Amino acid sequence: MDSFMRCISRTARCAGLYRSEKLEPLGLGGCQYVYILNICRNPGISQEGLSRKIYINKSNVTRQLSQLEQNGFVRREPDQRDRRILRVYPTQKAEDALPFVQQVLADWRSYLTEDFSEEERAELDRLLEKLLAKASAYAESRLPCCKKEEQE
Repeated sequence: MDSFMRCISRTARCAGLYRSEKLEPLGLGGCQYVYILNICRNPGISQEGLSRKIYINKSNVTRQLSQLEQNGFVRREPDQRDRRILRVYPTQKAEDALPFVQQVLADWRSYLTEDFSEEERAELDRLLEKLLAKASAYAESRLPCCKKEEQE
């Protein structure tokens, strides 16, 4: 098990280094890609909804969104019905960055799996989805930001 967690953790850190390097010219940090992807896919998502979707606590989401807003990637607006809820929208800058972000992620995947057969890639995807489902179930049952009853 130690080897399993070591491999996942180190791979994630290496991916972060790669994304940081590749996304820096856009003015994005290596962890900010997840915000661009999710906000562009879900314009108007609440900050709380985004927190639940990406399994990151609300205070960290707020900090990252503040930085992305300062850098012109997102805008936040109070909800029309409940002013306590902040809705997050991508700006044109985020929409323009999206294809580049997606390409960076695809390039990393290609780099990692270049020596894999198509069958191995498919099996890896299947197994990773299975792991994610189990990990998500844990997070959704325990983390305040992720509990189903809090969702809009």
